[in-house]
Amino acid sequence: MDARSGNEAIIEQFLADGMRYMFGNPGTVEQGFLDALEKYDDFHYILTLQETVAVGIADGYARATGGPALVQLHSGVGLGNGIGMMYQAKRGHTPLVVVAGESGVRYEAMDAQMAADLVAMARPVTKHATRVTDPSSVLRVLRRAVKIAMTPPRGPVFVALPLDVLDRPNDEPVVPSVIPHTVSAPDAGTIRTAAALLSGATAPLVLFGDGVAASGAQAELTRVAELLGADAWGVEMSEVSIDARHPLFRGQVGHMFGEVSRAVVGEADAVLVVGTYLFPEVFPDLSSPFRPDARIVHVDLDAYEIAKNHPVTLGLVADPKATLAALAAELTASMAPDEREAAAQRMLRATERARPAPPGEESLLGAFAQKLAERAPADLMVFDESLTASGVLGAHLPPRLPGHWFQTRGGSLGVGIPGAIGMKIAHPGKTVVGFTGDGGSMYTIQALATAVREGVGAKFVICNNRGYRLLDLNIEQYWRERDIAPHAFPRSFDLAYPDLGFTDIARGMGVAAMRVEKLDQVEEAVERMLLDDRPFLIDLITE
Repeated sequence: MDARSGNEAIIEQFLADGMRYMFGNPGTVEQGFLDALEKYDDFHYILTLQETVAVGIADGYARATGGPALVQLHSGVGLGNGIGMMYQAKRGHTPLVVVAGESGVRYEAMDAQMAADLVAMARPVTKHATRVTDPSSVLRVLRRAVKIAMTPPRGPVFVALPLDVLDRPNDEPVVPSVIPHTVSAPDAGTIRTAAALLSGATAPLVLFGDGVAASGAQAELTRVAELLGADAWGVEMSEVSIDARHPLFRGQVGHMFGEVSRAVVGEADAVLVVGTYLFPEVFPDLSSPFRPDARIVHVDLDAYEIAKNHPVTLGLVADPKATLAALAAELTASMAPDEREAAAQRMLRATERARPAPPGEESLLGAFAQKLAERAPADLMVFDESLTASGVLGAHLPPRLPGHWFQTRGGSLGVGIPGAIGMKIAHPGKTVVGFTGDGGSMYTIQALATAVREGVGAKFVICNNRGYRLLDLNIEQYWRERDIAPHAFPRSFDLAYPDLGFTDIARGMGVAAMRVEKLDQVEEAVERMLLDDRPFLIDLITE
């Protein structure tokens, strides 16, 4: 192969791996490959106006496509800007390949402008971080990054690309990265043991997370829950693993406080845990919330998460889809008649269980969500970062279709707007709506400019309660736990002044927008939002 520069070679490698978009913000030390990519008509650079936005759009794109997604950050300062959103990608197992340039290996000893140990900066928020130092191993390192990012447990990988290394001639061959197949199931004897631990339960429970969605195991999870007659609760749930309308689906366990999870799991005598860790609260129980005699079977491709915090009876390092399919077959063959009848009765009670009625139209948010549910196509794609508004949204727009509903994960605010843009880039023919809050939107509002620049017709709804409402709720819990008398919330939680003019901000970046303050504006807002395939923003006053 004739040598070309490393700048051209890396783009050829990206294309060989099916990565046709690079989400980024340009910088001087990346100028060599940013200049080179102009030669490639089938490679598209998505310009964002801040690195957090680049990672957020890539996160949404990777989740909507299954990944990987490619991100370009600028040296230490750009990496610093992107780290918060990279943390979210790590906690959410999003397969990102993040690259950042640096001035060059030959300048390393000079401690020059913008110099930083990029690998050390990236390591805490990535699955793997490394630096290329030899021109003959550039593509090898990039292929390894793709493989690591895409191998369960998936996650972001960082590669530092020094300018002088990429400027050198490169004769490495371009071949697609190899992603190991991880479809696996335990042996028949272990499956029989798992079935025996679960089948005789009188109060069985299923706890699941995004590992189910990553494996494509939605149907298998539902089948096992039905065979057991077990209530199913999402734990690390930000994607569709079971149709939210299914009678056995009960919602999500606690995000903030361990006592919420304890109330859910405390009476279960047999628990099947699939594709999640236990438990992802901010303030988790330090002691096990399970009954001392509970039989716990934990299935995950990530061995680290099994029994990480609480003991289990049987841990299975295996693919959820293959394992649940084998477990369903074994339960079907081995459950005794009385066990089948007991499971059927639990299923019947779940079917008859009264579900709370969706909020009526006296709620502006409820009226909007109801109208959107009526008018939007059945395959509407939703990115939900509305946080305290999620309950109302979920009542009208329940997560149903795999790959069509995503929530924020990892705790980083600001993913709603860029996440929806990434989803729309991945599926340009779909209707995509991103919900966020007034506080969260201000982290990444400049993503609207990218939507206009790239002609991405995602829709955006800001649930505007003029404050950090989640902090209000959490500090009330803090006061209760410490017997502190309720009093005024800290002023730092209040976003009422100045009034954030979201419609003016949106229009300033070329996005049509409408503020909705009254019920009689809802129908017009939904109609305008769905009118065409251009970006549109609604400032929805929820309090």
